[in-house]
Parts: sequence; C-alpha cells; structure tokens
Amino acid sequence: MVLVRHGACDPPATVGDLIGGRSDPSLNERGLKEAAAVTLKLSGLEIGAIFATPLRRTSETAAATAAATGLEPEILDDLVEVYLGEWEGPGIHQRGARGDAEFVRVMREQRWELIPGAEPAAEFATRVRRGLERVADAATDGKVAVAFTHSAVIGECLRQVSGSEPFAFLLNANGSYSRLYRMPDHNWIVASFNETDHLRD
Repeated sequence: MVLVRHGACDPPATVGDLIGGRSDPSLNERGLKEAAAVTLKLSGLEIGAIFATPLRRTSETAAATAAATGLEPEILDDLVEVYLGEWEGPGIHQRGARGDAEFVRVMREQRWELIPGAEPAAEFATRVRRGLERVADAATDGKVAVAFTHSAVIGECLRQVSGSEPFAFLLNANGSYSRLYRMPDHNWIVASFNETDHLRD
C-alpha cells in the first residue's frame, strides 16, 4: 500500500475561515503541481483502490490519479488529520513560526493532546489503525491501494507498524509518498518513507 501526503495548501488566515471547526483549504499552485507529479509517479503501479479523506486537500490531490485510473476514491473518515482543537486553522503554523513555548512543548513531549481541545491520543490511534487496516484490506490480487491523507496520520501509521516514538515520522513532505506492506501474518514492513524524488523538478 502507498500513503500519499496531500499537496501544499495555504492555512486559513483566521479562525473564521474554518469549515466545521477544521482547517479545510484547497491546494495552492504548488500543491496542484505536486498532485500531478504524484500521479505520474504512481502511473507505473497497478492500482486497485484509492482512498481520500473528507478534507479537500486530499481529494484534490487524489483527483488526477483517480482520473488516470478510472477509480472513484473512497472517502475514509478514519484517516482524516488529527484534530488540533484550539490550534486549528492558523494557530499551529503561527505558533511554530515564532517558536511558541507551548508549541515547543508539544513537539518535545510528542503529545497532540497537550493542545486545548485536541483529539485524545488513544482515539486518534484507534481510528488511524482502523483506517490503515481498511486500506490494506483493499490491496488484493497483486494490486496496490493508495491512500491520500495527512502528515500526522502518516506519522501515526508508521509509528504503529514500526514501534517508533510518536512523532518520529511526522515530518513528511507535501506530495511525498511512503510504502508499507502488510504480510499474511499481519506483521508489517515499512518499505520506504517520505519519497520525494518525483518532486525535484
């Protein structure tokens, strides 16, 4: 299976720009180019299923691959980005840019739930695992399942299958992809992480 991080997008300028309490921006110009590059990179695979999340940036990234394969993406709520509570929208970007002490603590302790109102870690882990298994189940008959998802979700997937620290795989690039294999005994192999060779141009 392949996990693709959505293309680049500009964060909402204000909390008032949130949709349903979540950050849901469209891809920017760079993100659209990244989506096209991912589609070209995946064209050599025999894809049997495509997944996206309810947020626009994943469905827009998946659109070109869906058109190229003739497959309709399945929307998978379980792989939507971690909910950041009071830091949804511009909050986390602004705090990171200025080196905010609370942001530094979240990164140091590797705990999203330090953010007021954020999704509890156990709930996030449970739903991500459920989504991961759903994607793996769709990789049948030698075909590849591709999930277009989010940075923290990819990080959590790899944490679970590798036993790493919580944020070890958090820094994955927009438009990058990572490859995982679920073996018949349900053990996992991480074949690659954060591949970006297709984005260099």
